[in-house]
Amino acid sequence: MKPRKIPLRKCVACNEMMPKKSLIRVVRSPEGDVSIDLTGKKSGRGAYLCGQASCFKLAHKNKALDRALKSPVGTEVYEQLARDFLAVEDDFIAERDRKEDADE
Repeated sequence: MKPRKIPLRKCVACNEMMPKKSLIRVVRSPEGDVSIDLTGKKSGRGAYLCGQASCFKLAHKNKALDRALKSPVGTEVYEQLARDFLAVEDDFIAERDRKEDADE
């Protein structure tokens, strides 16, 4: 049986290719709202970030999300994303670790 292909995505901050499920997706909806998409299924333009606060801070500093989402992301949106990102980071890392343990 042929092994299943694992989709890879690039973190917009550190430019490291990683499996899609190990990254956090930030999405700009067709209405223009920017939010974190943990399911990876929301409609709109998406950008991926590592599950690390340092990558989020680097993306904010370099305006990587602005370029990736092809839309200016305001400072209030970055502040909201920072709060959401820090709240989600622990859950995301715990979920990723559970999946890695299940795969072994």
